[in-house]
Amino acid sequence: MRCVIARFPFDLTKAGVLEAMKGVTPEEITGESVIIGRRTYPVKQVGQVVTGQDRRDFTAGEVVRAMTKLGFTCRGLPGTAPAADVLSPREQADALLGGHEVS
Repeated sequence: MRCVIARFPFDLTKAGVLEAMKGVTPEEITGESVIIGRRTYPVKQVGQVVTGQDRRDFTAGEVVRAMTKLGFTCRGLPGTAPAADVLSPREQADALLGGHEVS
């Protein structure tokens, strides 16, 4: 699959990513991550290994997009679960319109 990372096109395959990451020890995860095989890697580490580019040259979002398209499971930032007191869009609209509850 053709993916653009840091303005450079790459022809990536799921098998190619699996092969490239074989034997690579995962670093500590401090941001987004991707599950490859039985291991979870930081997306920036995967991007560097797969593309050969410096981590400063691409965003985590570019790698997440590419890995998701290839069928890998990606996870967001650790510990960023939505707060319990966040209102849903319907609850926000209800509050703005005077608090009438509709079932």
